[in-house]
Amino acid sequence: MKAVIVPDVKAAWEVRERPVPEPGPGEVLVRVHACGICGTDLWMAHGVLSFREFPLLMGHEGVGEVVALGAGVTERKVGDRVGLPMMQKRCGACDFCREEHPNSFVTAGNCASPTLTGVNVDGALAEYAVADVGGTVLLPDGISYEDAAPTVCAGYTTWAGIRRAGARPGARVAVVGVGGIGHFAIQFAKAAGYHVIAVTRPGKHALARELGAADVVTDGAALKEIGGADVVLHTSSSHAAAIDAMTGLRPWGKLVLMGLAEDEMILPALPLTTHSYQVIGSAHNGLEYLAEALDIVARGQVKPMVELFPLERVNDAYQRAAAGEVRFKAVVTF
Repeated sequence: MKAVIVPDVKAAWEVRERPVPEPGPGEVLVRVHACGICGTDLWMAHGVLSFREFPLLMGHEGVGEVVALGAGVTERKVGDRVGLPMMQKRCGACDFCREEHPNSFVTAGNCASPTLTGVNVDGALAEYAVADVGGTVLLPDGISYEDAAPTVCAGYTTWAGIRRAGARPGARVAVVGVGGIGHFAIQFAKAAGYHVIAVTRPGKHALARELGAADVVTDGAALKEIGGADVVLHTSSSHAAAIDAMTGLRPWGKLVLMGLAEDEMILPALPLTTHSYQVIGSAHNGLEYLAEALDIVARGQVKPMVELFPLERVNDAYQRAAAGEVRFKAVVTF
């Protein structure tokens, strides 16, 4: 099979020949049709995050068709269309796993030996991938592979954060940043019936309105001026932007952190206490939220913005994604 290999830190991504993997007991073999490039992939390719030695075969936004079953698999059948999210399998034996938590990023971060697709085991940036059957999710009818791929991580992250916020019907929800996660957040929040406010730079104001934002502002002061927000969804690569947006957070409001950023985060202690704010960390909160997100996309209520790259142009996809030039998700097709 052809597979995308990252030979070293910040090296060009290459297409190489690899043996087709065989599914072991409890695993499925998936013929990959599309795989998105996530910001986490870029951090691993650049050495910011390190889970195993180079060369790497990454990809945790893979979608495709089950073509073979390992021994004992009954939950899937050949021909099933599935997604391959990052959290594939917990070890099941450590102290954390004995508490029987569902697959989520919390499990990924606390299990003694998790299996993480495209992170500590080979991923879906290849023509074929194997995964534990419990680390797959069925794709609904009506969703294309190209739309499903970014939903498996970026869309999943976004919808799980909105659900975790638990805002009342009709609440005012501010989305900080309009990018790979933010463009999902505006659409998902609108689909959920919230009054959506985008907080972004002037160059993206028109796009934010096209995506469904009822109001668009540039900072927290402007957010406060138009009535504030009950929930602030942080989707950008800057914690400072989230802290600034808290200026417009209403009493008893919630700040939901779902964007990855490297800058330090210093919370405003007095407003946090006097306004009884909640700061919530959120990523992948359980596969039921991924299933919900896929259904919403399949119904046409959310449309991922993707740029498609055939396998032969995967290094172009990497370079454009790393430079922030993709609007908004790079998806490699096989």
